Amino acid sequence: MNLHIYEEINAINEALAQYIISIGRQAIVTNGRFNFVLTGGNSPKGVYELLSTKYKLDIDWSKVFFFFGDERTVEPFHKDYNGLMAKETLFDHLKTPTDHIFYVNTYLQPQDAAAAYKKSIDKHFEGKEPIFDLILLGMGDDAHTASIFPHTTLTTVTEADVQAVFVEKLNTYRVSFTAPLINMADHVAFLTFGKNKATALYHVLGPEKDYASFPAQLINPFRSPLNWFIDEEAYALCKQSN
Repeated sequence: MNLHIYEEINAINEALAQYIISIGRQAIVTNGRFNFVLTGGNSPKGVYELLSTKYKLDIDWSKVFFFFGDERTVEPFHKDYNGLMAKETLFDHLKTPTDHIFYVNTYLQPQDAAAAYKKSIDKHFEGKEPIFDLILLGMGDDAHTASIFPHTTLTTVTEADVQAVFVEKLNTYRVSFTAPLINMADHVAFLTFGKNKATALYHVLGPEKDYASFPAQLINPFRSPLNWFIDEEAYALCKQSN
């Protein structure tokens, strides 16, 4: 595991953007394309804006394919749809071809949307193992990642899959990569910042394992070390315990 700790969010965004560009270039040289899984919510907005402006010319974006590690079951133009934020901050500026963006079809029922998304992924990888070049993750203050929330069915899944999950605390379904699918990736990175994440991060990075309560502990990629891009506030309790 690699911890990259910065004083404030702008420094995190800069470092993470450079990391993404580095992984992407490497993937394009090796495989001719970069399969990049985005995280949702508001946390990555600054990174996406950097990629589509400052780093716009630093990689051949025509060879990048975008996916989503999870999606909220709202219509595609709803403000909470992860794909919409990525479209507005990244795809529109890069003029990304529509066939290079793999959105979750939330017009379908959640289970059908998950199955359809996995089918589209399998088609993209031509039936081979879906090994993404980079999966970017966030973490909630309850230690959930993607839509693997505490004490939900996804905390016990052993199959590399995309599944629908009912999140009782939100009273809604989500569509999400499972932990085994995430762990297959060549590279996995967390973006986590803010003092509201300190308790969750303390438990996730601690020695005691409780996957049901702290699902981010499930992320343990086996092809390369897990990378955490975090700020001092999020790391505060971990630092005190060292």
